[in-house]
Amino acid sequence: MTRCSIIPPHIITALSRSGGEHLVAAAGQTKDLDAGLWERWERRASPAGRRPAAGRAATGDPAPDRTIHDAQGGRELPGVLVRAEGDPAGDDVAVTEAYDGLGQTWQLWWQAYGRNSLDGAGLPLVASVHYGKDYDNAFWDGEQMVFGDGDGEIFNRFTASLDVIGHELAHGVTQYTSQLVYQGQSGALNEHCSDVFGVLVKQRHLGQDAGEADWLIGAELLADGVQGKALRSMKAPGTAYDDPRMGKDPQPATMQDYVETEEDNGGVHLNSGIPNKAFYLAATAIGGPAWTSAGQIWFDVITGEIDPECDFSAFARLTSAAAVARFGDGSVEADAVAEAWSQVGLPPDEGGAPSPSAGGGRRSGGEEPEVVRLSRSGGVAGMTRSREVRLAQLEESDARGVRDLLADPGLEQWAKEEAHPDAFCYGVGCERPAVAVQLPEQALPGWARELLERLLRE
Repeated sequence: MTRCSIIPPHIITALSRSGGEHLVAAAGQTKDLDAGLWERWERRASPAGRRPAAGRAATGDPAPDRTIHDAQGGRELPGVLVRAEGDPAGDDVAVTEAYDGLGQTWQLWWQAYGRNSLDGAGLPLVASVHYGKDYDNAFWDGEQMVFGDGDGEIFNRFTASLDVIGHELAHGVTQYTSQLVYQGQSGALNEHCSDVFGVLVKQRHLGQDAGEADWLIGAELLADGVQGKALRSMKAPGTAYDDPRMGKDPQPATMQDYVETEEDNGGVHLNSGIPNKAFYLAATAIGGPAWTSAGQIWFDVITGEIDPECDFSAFARLTSAAAVARFGDGSVEADAVAEAWSQVGLPPDEGGAPSPSAGGGRRSGGEEPEVVRLSRSGGVAGMTRSREVRLAQLEESDARGVRDLLADPGLEQWAKEEAHPDAFCYGVGCERPAVAVQLPEQALPGWARELLERLLRE
């Protein structure tokens, strides 16, 4: 099952270090609520595999099937039903934005590509608003959308950004099509495709050509006073924000600046800037509405034969071949796609590109740890939070908890579990005993999540 959220780990990390009491508390609350979601996940069956898109002839004239619920600041999902398909709008702006955003996303997939909802078979679109208190995230959990209200200082309500809604629902399409593994380059492509179709939802709704669009992800999320313009810029990766509380946008734009890291599932929210830049270059070189040209090429690739562990070079070749197949060899579209990949350092006729570390683990027992390195990465904004702790300086209960975690026989198995898109991942490392693991939050038992969150907040 795929769970995806919009704030990447490095932003949550920066907020937790900001020094502002409210922001630190909001970051901690966001992490706590995310951790609790995995108990719900573990009760579910595995997601359906790939499903073909339903064609217009076979389905007649489909329409969206939306239901919006109010979590009322709690954790139980979906919450109280407040609006069903066809109901009139009420006074709650978050409910209206969620309802409209789900509908506009459905329209892109059906009207532009003939795909009836996320699974191609009319999947109902369910959303919950007002999740948690000061919750700085939005995510697709494999069955529904969930929206927080933001902390009011850095992030506004998460229903306010149409491209963020489109981004998260696109993770649902990936769940039913390419199933790109959420690690390293395939994980960065998973994030990239969500950014692509997220901005295309917005551009189509606004009626914008590629040349007049802003190519920003999450511009409406940033509160007044934040030094930045969005979470990400596909036009200029690395320039979306530079704020003392959020940090500086770390995305690279070309392979020359490719980031090797074990955090954030191998840098999925960082290195996605490289294919994002390629898509922007291709779409603007072609001109016109991006969803009819570059977007159609990308759609052909993710719904076709693609390896779930596809890397950047393979994706460049696949999109270049798809452009030729749809528009012809030597066409403006085919030439633009090939040139765009070349400009970011991935010429489609060449192979080879660095792959980030897998983030596995190693451990040995029998030694007493002194200093333990802790980190947390992930979330839709891709921010990372880290801390070194000396066990001798911790409360005895926390020190005992760290020792128990390092000695737990399940540690290596937890590290092997596949992370989910936009979810969080915890890093734990020390020299004695030799441990270096990345632990997806859904793999951890509740006591371990609570321990790591508490220590990272202090």
